Amino acid sequence: MKKRTLIQAAALAVLASTGGLALAQTAPFKIGLILPMSGQQATTGRQIEAAVKLWMAQNGDTVAGRKVQVVLKDDTSLPDVTRRLAQELVVNDKVDVLAGFGITPSAMAVAPIATQSKTPLVVMAAATSSITEASPYIVRTSFTLPQASVALADWAPKNGIKKVVSLVSDYGPGIDAEKFFKERLQLNGGQVTESLRVPLRNPDFAPFLQKVRDLKPDALFVFVPSGAGAAVMKQFFERGMDKAGIKLIATGDVTDDDQLNDMGDNALGVVTSHHYSAAHPSAANKKFVAEFQKANKNMRPNFMAMGGYDGMRVIYEALKKTGGKAGGDALLAGMKGQIFESPRGPVYIDAQTRDIVQNIYLRKVEKKDGQLWNVEFDVIKDVKDPGKTK
Repeated sequence: MKKRTLIQAAALAVLASTGGLALAQTAPFKIGLILPMSGQQATTGRQIEAAVKLWMAQNGDTVAGRKVQVVLKDDTSLPDVTRRLAQELVVNDKVDVLAGFGITPSAMAVAPIATQSKTPLVVMAAATSSITEASPYIVRTSFTLPQASVALADWAPKNGIKKVVSLVSDYGPGIDAEKFFKERLQLNGGQVTESLRVPLRNPDFAPFLQKVRDLKPDALFVFVPSGAGAAVMKQFFERGMDKAGIKLIATGDVTDDDQLNDMGDNALGVVTSHHYSAAHPSAANKKFVAEFQKANKNMRPNFMAMGGYDGMRVIYEALKKTGGKAGGDALLAGMKGQIFESPRGPVYIDAQTRDIVQNIYLRKVEKKDGQLWNVEFDVIKDVKDPGKTK
């Protein structure tokens, strides 16, 4: 009798453990999506959320037998709020992946939580080079400012631009843009005569632009985060700086596809470098733009949407590779080394740095069919982050 009881107990234990495994496999796979849905960077949140929804509408909400559930939180771009929300998502909601992160300080604030909990963190927006070094669990699907800035510093001297003043937002990506643009321009025989930094919060560009006008460089190189470009553009032309012979060159954040038409014809001819344009002529991008606009009342997708869309692809493919099993290390391994054709062009996730390698395009604002577009005229292929090649 005693032996039979022991056998029954053992059988029950096996059933319980296998039942637990089955339950874990059928429980929803949760993605904690932290975005600035309100505040200064709200356009970033809106674009990424729309792209995440589009990916799921196109590819379904079940991967390898697991129902995918997105838990969206608004951090208003305040790092303390981001950290608290991430902690709650990991501890209370038990998310399998953290994703989003509109600005660098927010991504940096969550890096220790990702490391401690072994939760993969997919950066869909923030663009400071060093972010992926803050945790071994961070993977990036957006871009880095050094990638965009170096291409423009190569182009400028070949096109009569030798003396430049730089104007950047005073935080990680801006400092990256300033540093890598200046170094490469000097290497190419050019010169940055002044480096100006504007506060990230509530910026007033007027006094800085007046100083640039007084300095009379060949061009002004600008980086400001998505959403602030329209204000820079407006004030640049209001001050007649173009008529004073000063060209405006910038990273693609400034001529954001989402806001470009609101900038008016003054933006025509502005040259930028970036990894994505809604005007990219591939069949994959034409399909992406058409379906994105159809799903979002004709809103044009920007580079933030691209980071969100490809971020979801990276998560889905990793989950397929694990056969539906969660677990940070297995998912992370499934994310590393992915190669695919994105609407932006060919990309891959560098297995060593966990950063994205992609084409960088030189673009000029042109008018087509009554609308303004960032039209690509040159490409630098397979650009790794220059911040990590030293």
